[in-house]
Amino acid sequence: MPFIAHRVYQWEPVVIDASWGLQTIPNGIAYPLCNSMLCRRCGLVFLDIRFSESEMARLYHNYRDESYAALRERYEPGYIQRNSGILHGVSYLREVESFLKPFLPEVVRVLDWGGDTGVNTPFKDSAANTIHIYDISNIETAEKIRKVSRETAAHHEYDLVVCSNVLEHVSYPRQALLQIMESMSLKTVLYLEVPLENLDKAYADPAHVLANKRHWHEHINFFSRASLEALIDGVGLSLVDFRELDIQSEGRPYTQFQLACVRSGT
Repeated sequence: MPFIAHRVYQWEPVVIDASWGLQTIPNGIAYPLCNSMLCRRCGLVFLDIRFSESEMARLYHNYRDESYAALRERYEPGYIQRNSGILHGVSYLREVESFLKPFLPEVVRVLDWGGDTGVNTPFKDSAANTIHIYDISNIETAEKIRKVSRETAAHHEYDLVVCSNVLEHVSYPRQALLQIMESMSLKTVLYLEVPLENLDKAYADPAHVLANKRHWHEHINFFSRASLEALIDGVGLSLVDFRELDIQSEGRPYTQFQLACVRSGT
């Protein structure tokens, strides 16, 4: 999509008109092209472009701040109004906490991996809990929430590591999980949340999802349950619980995959 191309690569749509003097190319707007890919083993549909660390940093630096929102508004009118609602946090945080509570102690030490400001971090409202956030966005965290580096997180003990609505954004989900596991003990619960994308809901066959995927935005990985299970199994994690949660966002229905995992053998 034009916003992503501009934010990451400084590529802007090009208007082709009669002044170009082209004989066989019709007038119109040229957008950057990419390809949709499919893993036929697990059903993951994904973008062929895999952003580097520096490209990811450009995309998510000062995520959803005024400059981010203004550029996105240029390409997607109405985004600034949407963004103001997003910044208030999700409406289903209590459902996340109830899903996780059976697996956790009363007082919880939490690391939110990719947790932005902490507005959507589970169990943040209890003063007894310890909340750390690792995030590349350079955004200030909410009060009483500590931002930590990967190295610092690896030397702490956590009861819960949260990776919510992150894996659909990252270029190498397996690598991301291996990095997260550096901060997990044998008793740590990992909470993963990713969207069940509307195309995946509409088409049971991943090949049909592939055929109907026309554009790519921030979500560069479209997960199925099978692809999530293959991903966690491949890094040595075991599934403790799984749920599909139906939610409302901006007045529209969505579905989220929720997974509770631990290191295999625990």
